[in-house]
Amino acid sequence: MKAKKNIALIAHDHRKMDLLDWAEFNSEFLKNHNLFGTGTTGSLVAQKLNIPVYTFKSGPLGGDLQIGTAIVDNEIDMMIFFWDPLQAQPHDVDVKALQRIAIVYNIPLACNRSSADFLITSPLMNSNYERFIVDYSQRFKKNLDD
Repeated sequence: MKAKKNIALIAHDHRKMDLLDWAEFNSEFLKNHNLFGTGTTGSLVAQKLNIPVYTFKSGPLGGDLQIGTAIVDNEIDMMIFFWDPLQAQPHDVDVKALQRIAIVYNIPLACNRSSADFLITSPLMNSNYERFIVDYSQRFKKNLDD
């Protein structure tokens, strides 16, 4: 992972304002990195901060899965995902899959403002970092051999 990070920004509807407030407060930091987002969230961040944000489709239309694919393809270094813990989403399975992929590929994941603050203020944030990825393939191979 290079010093200039590729950061995915995602928020469910009831958390979009929280993410926008956080992004505005941290705009000087965010301007030094490449930003990606699901459709609506990415567009709102770009408009609020007046900086480019690469947008995927809206989450329910496949944007979460597109970001998951970008993680697998090593195109996303970390994710700030303000999800709503009190409301079921029509695409809950996609949200779960995205969170699982973030864990499998060992990318930093912040799900609330406090964890996002700690993440971006880490001494590792503005330097190169070698991410360790667990090789889960041996687990699958073992199951096939049984």
